[in-house]
Amino acid sequence: MSVPPRFRSTDSGERDFRSVLGPTGNKLQKKPPGMKLENKKMTIVESTKDEKSTKKKPDPPASPTTTLKQCSSLCSSLLRRNSASMTASYSSDASSSCESSHLSVASSSSCKKGVRRSGSVSSVGTGVRRKQVDEKEEKVAGSGGNGDCFADGRRRCAWITPKSDPCYVTFHDEEWGVPVHEDKKLFELLCLSGALAELSWTDILQRRQLLREVFMDFDPVAVSELNEKKVTAAISLLSEVKLRSILDNARQVRKIITEYGSFKKYMWNFVSNKPTQSQFRYQRQVPVKTSKAEFISKDLVRRGFRSVSPTVIYSFMQAAGLTNDHLIGCFRYQDCCCVDAETTATKAKKTERE
Repeated sequence: MSVPPRFRSTDSGERDFRSVLGPTGNKLQKKPPGMKLENKKMTIVESTKDEKSTKKKPDPPASPTTTLKQCSSLCSSLLRRNSASMTASYSSDASSSCESSHLSVASSSSCKKGVRRSGSVSSVGTGVRRKQVDEKEEKVAGSGGNGDCFADGRRRCAWITPKSDPCYVTFHDEEWGVPVHEDKKLFELLCLSGALAELSWTDILQRRQLLREVFMDFDPVAVSELNEKKVTAAISLLSEVKLRSILDNARQVRKIITEYGSFKKYMWNFVSNKPTQSQFRYQRQVPVKTSKAEFISKDLVRRGFRSVSPTVIYSFMQAAGLTNDHLIGCFRYQDCCCVDAETTATKAKKTERE
């Protein structure tokens, strides 16, 4: 490789000593004693041999102008060399990535296809992860709920664990999901479901007996005749808004009883007098609300009910047995199905007798 031209003085004996930009910095060379400084003409000497093959003695320091020209030429050559090496490395990386991709077929077009199919690959990965999650949930369900075993050895819904409050476990095992056909019980579950906006099922069930005493066992006819002063005494149990909504809803239930003959008949007409069997396998499949719950909520709001959002109504439907949302791995799922079958058979016999 050729080296940038260098400038030499025509007379090597006498040099013009000036400040030089070198590795050691700008230093002014001292003039040797007895030497005179004269301006001499400069001639350009081109080097024809490679520095690697031929080693020359260090040249005398050049002027600042010469040094700057050498630095500029060296920088340009280095930049050209680096750009060429970077281009080569990029091309090699691109070729290696195309060859290593499991979607390519050893050509540039296959690399493009792999990029286009990246969305489908991610969706496949999501499906695989979901399958793994399902397998884990299935193992958990088989082991008795969240990896722990109950003392009785029964399998329950995933949201019921051995650490759950006993009153909550009892409510799940004996009441939740069982079809209810009594006006008092239906009105009670509607009021308790409305309180879920402020409290959890565990807190509500712990205050259930006190609420029954205040609201006269949730008899809608008797509650509709209560005054607000007597009810506000129970403000420590529920908020004032929820207490007043119970009074207003009791008055509307009384109107429905007058119109339909019973509150039970009004509610069960929405599901054609037959509970909905959901057959959910995993907890994440259980919805918060459904289109049926939204329809019931709109009708109740139209009639003047309060605190009856679609979420509240669906919780009421789950508790009152209008829908069986027990997981199919729970021992209560089959029990609620059997209760539904017995109720249907009893109604059929009554119809035949009539």
